Amino acid sequence: MSATFKYPFDLAKVRLQSQLLSSADGAVRFKGPVDCLVRTYKHEGVRGLYRGLPVPMVGSMMEAATLFLTYSTFQNVVRRYNGYSDGAELSISQHSLAAACAGFVTSFAVTPIDLVKCKMQVQMMHTHLNPTHIPSSSTTPRPQSQFPFQLGTSKSPHPQAVATSTMIRTVSGQSPVASASLHAPRPIGPIELVRNIIHTRGLRGLWVGQSGMLLLETIGAGSWFTMKELVAGFLRRRRDRVEQEAGLYDILDPSTTAKGKQRALLPWESAVAGATAGATCVLALYPIDTVKSAMQTEEDVTRKVGSGKVQTSSFLKVLKRVYAVHGVRGLYSGCGMTVARVVPSSGIVFMVYDVSSRWIG
Repeated sequence: MSATFKYPFDLAKVRLQSQLLSSADGAVRFKGPVDCLVRTYKHEGVRGLYRGLPVPMVGSMMEAATLFLTYSTFQNVVRRYNGYSDGAELSISQHSLAAACAGFVTSFAVTPIDLVKCKMQVQMMHTHLNPTHIPSSSTTPRPQSQFPFQLGTSKSPHPQAVATSTMIRTVSGQSPVASASLHAPRPIGPIELVRNIIHTRGLRGLWVGQSGMLLLETIGAGSWFTMKELVAGFLRRRRDRVEQEAGLYDILDPSTTAKGKQRALLPWESAVAGATAGATCVLALYPIDTVKSAMQTEEDVTRKVGSGKVQTSSFLKVLKRVYAVHGVRGLYSGCGMTVARVVPSSGIVFMVYDVSSRWIG
């Protein structure tokens, strides 16, 4: 239920990030998250808002399972390396190392799923014409010839794009939007999309954007778990101090007397620590996510699908292109909506994880 509610906002985030490579002068299809959701519903209906939903539902379960399993595994590796007993509390730096290693491993598992999800989410973006001009923050924009094709222009390096553009302008005297809807490519499902990727790029094509995902998962997981432990430690100390002052500190609590272990977090403490960690990581690492999404959908938003062998731009090249045209604002496109979505979900994830760990352990 939660995934169904949040999915349109994730779709809007990816579309806002992906459109950043569609022009050289800052012209974009959507002015913001609300505009993106409204126009997606207007042109594609409810189905458009939930395009590709089954993929992230499977992907989120796989990511969570892989991340927390590898995190626990690397925690045990650190304990054995340092001669600690099972379940002994680790330092913040040791938590960070275990989490970063877990994120590194997880990135290879989730990149193909994330790639398919992002490609499905931007499939029908070309039905949204009338790009909005957002002035560039750069005083020296790149020449037009170095940037992707825009709908409605007469210049295109790809014959397929020329044909599509001409068709949109001339068919039956209809408006551009109506013609675009008639002649837009048929959206395809995840299985067919995977086949097309492998046929065009080979098996390695499923890991387009891996460099961005590796950075995002490795740094993100490390900082996510680290921030959670920092906030959790603060809340533990605060509770200990309050209970000691009130004479309520329970010395018979097994979690306070076991050597090397800390008191278990209360559910609300886990939730607050997790929510804080989620918000902090999104704000710090969102530009990496933007570049990753732009890399994965570059050929889709620039109308190069089916045009032959496509050379994917590198992480640094995409980062420079987005920053040159859209500046810092572009790198944080859709960030506010993402923070609002991540805060409750991150809090719930850690609350469930901590409670489950106590039951299992």
